[in-house]
Amino acid sequence: MTATTIRPVAIKIDEDTKARLKRLAEARQRTSHWLMREAITQYVDREEKREVFRQETMKAWETFRENGLHLTANEADAWMAQLEQGNDIDPPECHA
Repeated sequence: MTATTIRPVAIKIDEDTKARLKRLAEARQRTSHWLMREAITQYVDREEKREVFRQETMKAWETFRENGLHLTANEADAWMAQLEQGNDIDPPECHA
């Protein structure tokens, strides 16, 4: 594992947000710095997951455009209902 270099970054926030952050930090017995780092980390994690989902969606769309294979909503719903009931079944076969 390599050491991570941590460097300070300045951000500008309005006075109201700064005061809200300070109140929340005091209530949580954390520093404002800790809350800001946590918020940024959670945001970046969430947005990275969204981007992966978006990329997978685009790839699936392109695959569909190439081969036309798909499931209907009813087929997908019936399969998911089986999974919800605890039945570990394979998904239905895609068709044109």
